[in-house]
Amino acid sequence: MSASPRSNAADLQVRPGEEPWTEAELKQVRAELESEVASLRADLDKAAADLAERLTDSVRDAGDDSADAGTKAFEREHELALTQNTAALLDQAARALARIDAGTYGVCESCGKPIGKARLLAFPRATLCVQCKQREERR
Repeated sequence: MSASPRSNAADLQVRPGEEPWTEAELKQVRAELESEVASLRADLDKAAADLAERLTDSVRDAGDDSADAGTKAFEREHELALTQNTAALLDQAARALARIDAGTYGVCESCGKPIGKARLLAFPRATLCVQCKQREERR
């Protein structure tokens, strides 16, 4: 991912009544997303190493009683769920950076209307406007 945006901040869509994006605001959002991507990648690398270690431990601990085995299985499943969540967050952040580069950042992926600058400043990974997000959550 490049350090400088390929799109012009002022060209990004905003909702009626909102000020256009400034280069400084877009740079701040980009930096936040890039930092998040780096952190999430590090978390995934650590989780992969931890999971490999746990799988090795499961062979070594084959003689454990059923309660210990169940606890360890539960912990592995919990770690896998957290890892999947981290991977999803990483994907969202990477997609947001790609949308910044493409000049489509701030456009709702469902209806094509502006998401809203205030929403994106609060939640830079947002892909849906508030109305579409509410509709999705009701389903």
